[in-house]
Amino acid sequence: QVQLVESGGGLVQPGGSLRLSCAASRSIFSFNGMGWFRQAPGKQRELVARIFSNGDRNYRDSVKGRFTISRDNAKNTVYLRMNTLKPEDTAVYYCAAWDHRDYWGQGTQVTVSS
Repeated sequence: QVQLVESGGGLVQPGGSLRLSCAASRSIFSFNGMGWFRQAPGKQRELVARIFSNGDRNYRDSVKGRFTISRDNAKNTVYLRMNTLKPEDTAVYYCAAWDHRDYWGQGTQVTVSS
C-alpha cells in the first residue's frame, strides 16, 4: 500500500511563500509521475503542477513563474515551492502519484489571507 504524506500547509499573507512536502512510502522513481492538485471550497479539484519520471514538469497557467515543483530522490519526497501567494491560491492541496493507478495524500490546507 502506497502512502503519500503531505506537510507544510498553513496560513500566509498575500505575497508570502510556503513549501509543501510530499513524502512517499516507496521510491518516487517507481511512479510514472507525481503532482500537486488543489481544491477550493465549491470548486473542482485541479492540477497545479506535475513532474514526470524523466524530469519533465508542467504547471497550470495561473501558477507559472510563482510555483516550482521539485523532488529529492534520496528522501522519496516531492516539493511544491509557492511564492507570491494570492488569496485565490487558498485551497486544500493534495499530493498525487501514478503508475497503473492513482495514489493520493490526505491533503494539507493552504490559506492566503491578510
